[in-house]
Amino acid sequence: MKLFKFFKKKKEELLWTKCPNCKSLLYVPDLERNLKVCPNCDYHFTLTARERIKFTLDEEETEFLFEDILPADPLNFKDTKSYKDRLKKAQEETGLTEAIVITEGHIKGKKVILAVMDFNFIGGSMGSVVGERFFRACERAAETGTPLVSFAASGGARMQEGILSLMQMAKTTFGVGLLKEKGVPYISVLTNPTMGGVSASFAFLGDVIIAEPKALIGFAGPRVIEQTIKQKLPEGFQTAEFLLEKGQIDMVVHRRDMKDTLSYLLEVLHYSEKCSL
Repeated sequence: MKLFKFFKKKKEELLWTKCPNCKSLLYVPDLERNLKVCPNCDYHFTLTARERIKFTLDEEETEFLFEDILPADPLNFKDTKSYKDRLKKAQEETGLTEAIVITEGHIKGKKVILAVMDFNFIGGSMGSVVGERFFRACERAAETGTPLVSFAASGGARMQEGILSLMQMAKTTFGVGLLKEKGVPYISVLTNPTMGGVSASFAFLGDVIIAEPKALIGFAGPRVIEQTIKQKLPEGFQTAEFLLEKGQIDMVVHRRDMKDTLSYLLEVLHYSEKCSL
């Protein structure tokens, strides 16, 4: 009974977890020190937005931007549960107000605006607030000349907002266009999974597109594609490595190397140019 209670502690108090890939039993504090990458098989666990910010930015106090832009229920949508209830539950469970967090900080001393999606918030789906916050981040980056780095983690557009969610594909694309006009770098990092409307808009518009190892990336899922075309897909289809081989992304970067890689790219794309002026 005591053992049962030990493993049934609240999620934030768990001391052990199992790797979904190799099934190894992992000590959570050790896993967190390893950036939540399995030491046995290199499986990259899903990160919360707060964890991603912690692992990416220099040690400094960060402030979430555009938190006054909050989700609503314009369609009064209801399936097995009302959309309002889904939002409330997601906010309570994640401690976030939406599936994207915008913040400013530094990566090895280089100032950036960071846009981080959290898959734990309704599957990281993109609704009107996610689109608006990302657009505001682009505006701020363009106005201040600060590079934008985004971490995508999404199942796609949010069905509870209907056409309003699909409109965010155009809005976020236009936002990236503002950066292009001003010559401000935009680096896009694709994590597991990056699918649907997010992959078909801002996630694939970076000056440099990076992916984490084995991340699932695409528009429709592989099972849907197989059922549609009635054919077996190639091994590794829609993984980061498969996309790299086909030239759809620029690099696959291990989480332990992500911060150094971003710092180097920021130096090449932005800060070395500024220093030479």
